Formats: sequence, C-alpha cells, structure tokens
Amino acid sequence: MNDVNVYEAGGGTAFFERIVGDFYEGVAGDEVLAPLYPQAPDFSGARRRLTLFLIQYWGGPGTYSAERGHPRLRMRHFPFPVGPRQRERWLFHMTRAVEANTPEGEVRDALLRYFDMASEQMLNTPGD
Repeated sequence: MNDVNVYEAGGGTAFFERIVGDFYEGVAGDEVLAPLYPQAPDFSGARRRLTLFLIQYWGGPGTYSAERGHPRLRMRHFPFPVGPRQRERWLFHMTRAVEANTPEGEVRDALLRYFDMASEQMLNTPGD
C-alpha cells in the first residue's frame, strides 16, 4: 500500500481483534491446526500475540516488540510442524477472517497478499 497506514485505514485495534477472533474461531474446530496449539482449546495467549503482532506490523503501536522482542516469526514457529497442509488450512481461516471483516479494496488486498507470503515463509516440513 502506498501511503496508507493499514492499522488506521482498517479501524485500529478493534479491526485486528475482529480478524484474529474470527481466525481462531476457525482454528478451534480445525482438526489439522488445533493440535498445533499447546494451550488449545484456550487460544487467548496466541490470540493476543497475533493481534499485537499484526497491529505493530501494519502501523499501530509497538506493543508486540516491547513485550516479546523482535518477531522472529520463522524461529518462533519452528517447533511446530508446518507443511503444505497446515499452511493451506491456516491461510483458509485467515482469508475467511479478513474477507469477513474487510471491505474489498486496498486494505483487504494488502492483508491477503501479506498472509499468503507469510504463510509460505512458515513452511518447515515437506508435507504429510
């Protein structure tokens, strides 16, 4: 996105809380993804971390880094087997959450491009 701050254009913190909330509703019932979360069915910690990360990444407050340091996404996800199937399910739920909470346009397009790229970078196993 050119000069648009996605955090502000999307509606701030509440915007990302809705996306992440909808995402984890999908994950909770997903037989491929839910087992990857050690605290399942309580996703409150994961929900908070993802919300703070997205807020910071997209131009909001830097609370994520203040609390957790550098994101190091690949390193943080390395202990969990992420193959093509897990990536596909993750991207499915995230895409649904973004589409449910974001009108068509520049913000939605930017989010969907980012999540596609980021989910590809998290791959760490050849598949199952």
